[in-house]
Amino acid sequence: MPLPARFPVGSPNGSRPEEDAMHRTPLAPHRAGTTAPPVRAAFITLLIAVVVVAGARLVLSAGGMQVMGMAEYSTLIPIVGAALLPLRQTLILGLTNLVVGIVAYGILLPSMSHASRITVITALAASILVSLAVCRTRIAMEGRLKGLTVARERLTLLSEASSRVGGTLDVARTAEELAEVAVRRFADHAAVDLFDPVLKGEEPAPGPHAGAVTLRRAARRSVPAALAAAAPPGHGTVTYCRGSMPALSLLRGVPVHGQFTGAADGEECWPADPDGTGTKAPHSALAVPLRARGVTLGAALFTRSRHRDPFDADDVLLAQEIAARAAVCVDNARRYTHERATSVALQRSLLPQVVPPQPAVQAVARYLPADVGVGVGGDWYDVIPLSGARVALVVGDVVGHGIRASAAMGRLRAAVRTLADIDLPPDELLTHLDDIVIRLQSETCPTPTGGAEDAAEADVGEFVATCLYMVYDPISRRCTAARAGHPPPAVVHPGACARFLDVPAGPPLGVGGLPFETAEMHLPEGSLLALYTDGLVEAPRYCLDERLARLLQALSEPKPTLQDTCDHVLDRLVVDRTRDDIALVIARTQALDDRHTVAWELLDNLAEVARARDLASLQLAHWGLPEAAFLAELVVSELVTNAIRYGGSPVQLRLIRHDTLICEVSDGAHTAPHLRRARTFDEGGRGLFIVAQLAERWGTRQQSDGKTIWAELALPPATVPAPAPALATL
Repeated sequence: MPLPARFPVGSPNGSRPEEDAMHRTPLAPHRAGTTAPPVRAAFITLLIAVVVVAGARLVLSAGGMQVMGMAEYSTLIPIVGAALLPLRQTLILGLTNLVVGIVAYGILLPSMSHASRITVITALAASILVSLAVCRTRIAMEGRLKGLTVARERLTLLSEASSRVGGTLDVARTAEELAEVAVRRFADHAAVDLFDPVLKGEEPAPGPHAGAVTLRRAARRSVPAALAAAAPPGHGTVTYCRGSMPALSLLRGVPVHGQFTGAADGEECWPADPDGTGTKAPHSALAVPLRARGVTLGAALFTRSRHRDPFDADDVLLAQEIAARAAVCVDNARRYTHERATSVALQRSLLPQVVPPQPAVQAVARYLPADVGVGVGGDWYDVIPLSGARVALVVGDVVGHGIRASAAMGRLRAAVRTLADIDLPPDELLTHLDDIVIRLQSETCPTPTGGAEDAAEADVGEFVATCLYMVYDPISRRCTAARAGHPPPAVVHPGACARFLDVPAGPPLGVGGLPFETAEMHLPEGSLLALYTDGLVEAPRYCLDERLARLLQALSEPKPTLQDTCDHVLDRLVVDRTRDDIALVIARTQALDDRHTVAWELLDNLAEVARARDLASLQLAHWGLPEAAFLAELVVSELVTNAIRYGGSPVQLRLIRHDTLICEVSDGAHTAPHLRRARTFDEGGRGLFIVAQLAERWGTRQQSDGKTIWAELALPPATVPAPAPALATL
């Protein structure tokens, strides 16, 4: 007994049945009895009949029998009809022709001889038998040909579904491809409904799905195609009632189909269209669950109108095969969506969410991940505050895409921050980073005892990376930079055009064995620095030199803000985001003049400790920071004492005032101090411990002529807006 179903009144696309028939594809299955006349078979049959009649005429003539010419050709009527009509109509035509022949030649033409009448009537009767044999043979041949045609069309549909469905890694687009393929050759209306987590890249709840089931409409197509294009499917929800055909197919995990006799049959058995376009009660409907790797992802719904044959067992098998292949493609897209979302979330969490304000530069950054088809890459950027109000600008790129590239990027970014905290020069930092990448490669290489799976899963190439590391000092206004296989940075001096900095190109990280070189340059205040990854300047169908020239042109066009400059550069250069990620950092240099910094040279004598305290106290009072004088004097006293006692000349004290107060003491020794806890009765060893407790941050950095110990102190809330110039040296 066929299952009834509910479908709102009106066709799937709002058209009349005769309009649907006009737009039906020629490859759709035809109804029985509507096959086109086989002209070739009729011509061959007619030719055979003419030959037979001509032969019979010769035989009769040879026997001396005279027959009217028209009587001979009347035998052709049932034979020709056998090539055009079904068996019953052929028999009726032949009997009618026989009766007409008996009346014509037996009654209306008395002049004919008795032998001629018998010959004509016998020929007409024989033509009936011949026509019936010809008709049966034709019908059998048409059945075989129709079966071969249907089989060929189904194989063509399977081939088209295999080639067209799954062309992208987008879940919604894959569902649309399934609906498009099905409507063209299989059904008048097709809809693909998926569980909501599938569209988000997540795994749906395990079955069985009993009771009412709510899914989200992912795709819908109808004939004619013009109406479907005019009303693109939304992503509304549709609820399958308990006992409906889609709900039963999801519950049982097998296709469910039925034929309908009226629009009101079983209104609970078929879901309403969530798009609100209105659909006609289908003549036949088929619900197929989309299952892949043991997980039910949703259901595919197919319907046919009354001008098409209802779904049969062969159609169910065909739909099941198409749905199985499409389900694998949908699941692949879902898994990719999940992996890409995980990679994006991982990368977003590893990248700085905001660029903190720096006394050295004003910086903004943009990160654009690659499109769905490529996957998230390993591009990263960073703006790292360094001691002495300096700043480090970093841009890097890990070769490859996916979670591995994002994880490798996170490890390299953490390593860069760690190496930057110990104030390594750019060339030394890249050397250490190169060693880290080589060590990561060795960790991912398959072991000698590992199997083929370990070797296949080891992606050594993903841990090859490029990096650009720059350090800018706002006091000396000097910038040092080194790069490892990375595109050169660009600079725009105030009132000048953009150009690329001449930074020596080192090998990519992970190659090993080759040194890195550092370039130094002086940057006026207000200079613009642009650091970027190769995704910004590399694009198919474009020359790299042309893209680099376009970058310089975009940077040379002044914009009101750095945000506008970033957006302008991206608008001018981003033409294809499907290839690689893009990271862009644009920074405008600032300078700290005599109003923000002051330095004194001290003698190699412990008596200078008191002088250093007085100098610091007077300068803070001049800056309008008397509240910070007590902590600053204590920190300066401990640092100068350690420099004079354990270091050597020359000794220098420098104060830097911006958002915080930085106290720096330099000496000529290269030995770095170590923080330790003094015992109760120790007379010394508490200096650095006191500094560490009082300062927000502290550390040491090596220089060519010694070292510098620095401590950063927080300023009180109330400060003087504009600091005064530094006092003269006492």
